[in-house]
Amino acid sequence: MTNADLRFAIDDLRVKDGDANLSASRRPPAVNRKLPWFFRTIAGFTLIALGIFNLRSQDLPEAPRNESKFTFGRVFYEAPLTRFTFGPVGAGNGPPWSHDWPRSEEHFMKIIKEVTGLDANPSSHIISFQNDDCFKYPIAYLCEVGSMNLSEPETRRMAQYLLRGGFLIVDDFRGERALSNFKYQMKLVFPDRSLEELPPSHPIWTCFFDISDLKIEPPYWGSGPPQYFGMTDDNGRLMMVVNYNNDISEYWEWSDNPMMPIDQSNEAYKYGVNYVMYALTH
Repeated sequence: MTNADLRFAIDDLRVKDGDANLSASRRPPAVNRKLPWFFRTIAGFTLIALGIFNLRSQDLPEAPRNESKFTFGRVFYEAPLTRFTFGPVGAGNGPPWSHDWPRSEEHFMKIIKEVTGLDANPSSHIISFQNDDCFKYPIAYLCEVGSMNLSEPETRRMAQYLLRGGFLIVDDFRGERALSNFKYQMKLVFPDRSLEELPPSHPIWTCFFDISDLKIEPPYWGSGPPQYFGMTDDNGRLMMVVNYNNDISEYWEWSDNPMMPIDQSNEAYKYGVNYVMYALTH
């Protein structure tokens, strides 16, 4: 698979899915400014009054899936109600666990099938460490971990999931406060393990595409430089990859939109493909 082949796959995605994507409401976040904070605050109070926060993962509609095919997981978790900016599930101001869902996974699964031949379902399945359903899905995506606050059963089940061979892609978070919270949560999961920065020589960067230069630009203004962390099991297998100060799923979500730079979308898909192929072969 060459860069040209992947670019062709993204161009094909834009042709198939991009008919309405030039409207202002569908522009990528790099083009659309967020609403002023006071409008978002008022909207948040309104949602609370309507009881939107009672929504649970099992209440959300999902695309039909074939249980015999590979299914990408999306981790649902409860978020504190102190953030009064929650909008619709999947929106940039929606519940933190849902950002970029479901479009990012729908696009990513198309690319995965195109470039690897993996027989994958067309979208992700929402999973939770609140129950044993998570063990059916070997690879899961977890985002906005600065808002994550795991319960004791969730920390215990997450540890089991990872030690049994599960793999987490942690993405879409930035800033020291968010990183500190994630490190704290991981200490609850694995008191004796720590996150370690992944060097460019790690095999995850070359297992399918060679992306060892780690040159992708974050899709945000004012973010610090991206860093990549991991945590290994007792056999040296990488159990998770952590994209800090980056958000590759933002590129996935908007990759069918001509306003999103195709070169960066191209790089973001390489990261995702490498993560999945590493997890499935280690």
